[in-house]
Amino acid sequence: MTLSSRERGRLARTETLVAPNASGGRAARAPWSKVLPFLVALLSILAVTTLAQDDDVIRTSTENVVLNVTITDKNGQYVKGLKASDFKVYEDGVEVKPESVASFSLQESPYAAVVLLDSSGSMEARFTLARSAAIRFLDGLRQEDVAAVYRFDSKVERVQEFSGGRDLAPMAYAIRAKGMTSLNDAIVEASRTLAERTEHRKAIVILSDGMDTFSKASSDKAVETALAVGASIFAVDMSDLQVGGSAARQGAPQLKSFAEKTGGRFVATPGGQALRDAFAGIAEELGHQYTIAYRPLNKARDGKWRKLEVKLNREDLTVRTRKGYRAPKK
Repeated sequence: MTLSSRERGRLARTETLVAPNASGGRAARAPWSKVLPFLVALLSILAVTTLAQDDDVIRTSTENVVLNVTITDKNGQYVKGLKASDFKVYEDGVEVKPESVASFSLQESPYAAVVLLDSSGSMEARFTLARSAAIRFLDGLRQEDVAAVYRFDSKVERVQEFSGGRDLAPMAYAIRAKGMTSLNDAIVEASRTLAERTEHRKAIVILSDGMDTFSKASSDKAVETALAVGASIFAVDMSDLQVGGSAARQGAPQLKSFAEKTGGRFVATPGGQALRDAFAGIAEELGHQYTIAYRPLNKARDGKWRKLEVKLNREDLTVRTRKGYRAPKK
């Protein structure tokens, strides 16, 4: 524990602590040297506890595992009308028996989303486009849907609380791109925020060039926190396509990985009609997913990774869902 010069001066002037004596007269003096080690130990314990809490990954704690599953045909259209018997769920390669499935449904249910706007220096030439894209997404919200907006550069900051509003808060128009990129930390913060929401559909929408340069959290931790709250990541690559070479697109693989591991979608073309169509598709997808809840086969509370896979009895359809979950830990 490092003390300031002012604090050292106070300690130098404080030689003893005063406590009442048995006769009620002048207090007896207890040596400060006997109390100081206890206080130092207590502060150390509190510091370690705080760090451990900050480093914790959000883990599922419910009895059932919930999967939001997107089904598309060869033309990319969403498929309705499937039955529970059309699906097979596998956990660590072992099929989940029908009697372990607690619920199955196709709902046009509300969703909660967090939009993450990359406002780092590398986005300077593209931030106006990213802000316009965020507005496009908000404009696609249905009456029952809500979204919050965060910006991230060297820090993560909330721009807009959860609401059904169709425009950005005024402060969003004063943002200037600067600083480093803490993308992983932004995903962790978005996941923690979504953990407090009651909606069954949850999503994180990223508008970024994908080049993380400043996060404390790893990309693996970012994925785990999103999976733990059932959030799919929809990542839009805002790399400057007018700049040649691999440097312009070096963040794309990471953005794509986030989307694939969480059952979301990666959008490689950020401009023009393709961007508008992508956001319309994201909003539509979030409201049209099959939800499967089942009792896990492995009930061990060991904090280990469980691999998930969903298959259909129709080979002409494509399945997209999250790749696994982290088991609760004692």
